[in-house]
Amino acid sequence: MSKRKPFLPPDDMPPAERTEVDGMLRRELEQSTTRSFYEACDRITQTLLSMCQWYMTTNFGPLMLIIQCPDMPTFWNIMSDISQLGNRLKRFANHAKIRVCPPPDNGAPFEIRVDEISLYRDWF
Repeated sequence: MSKRKPFLPPDDMPPAERTEVDGMLRRELEQSTTRSFYEACDRITQTLLSMCQWYMTTNFGPLMLIIQCPDMPTFWNIMSDISQLGNRLKRFANHAKIRVCPPPDNGAPFEIRVDEISLYRDWF
């Protein structure tokens, strides 16, 4: 069995190891994306986000918006705004995800890809 050649030239391949500079660049990208995302949201969505702990990360693969809700009413308000959050997030990455975490001891986090939201339109 022969070894297949990579599709991309070596200069275009990701590095074998992540460096400190890679980490700094990733954090800067996440901070910039977070700021731009928040500014793109309407006032209601901004208010809901300000009631929660939230951040964006690319650490686990695609861009992910993670929202930790302080209480169940806020969790349900965020869930009712999923379509709006998804529409805004899709501007930054087509394959982004949203994870909404209820308060501790109130169930498992809800996670959805932004390209799936339209499939569940009646749900939200």
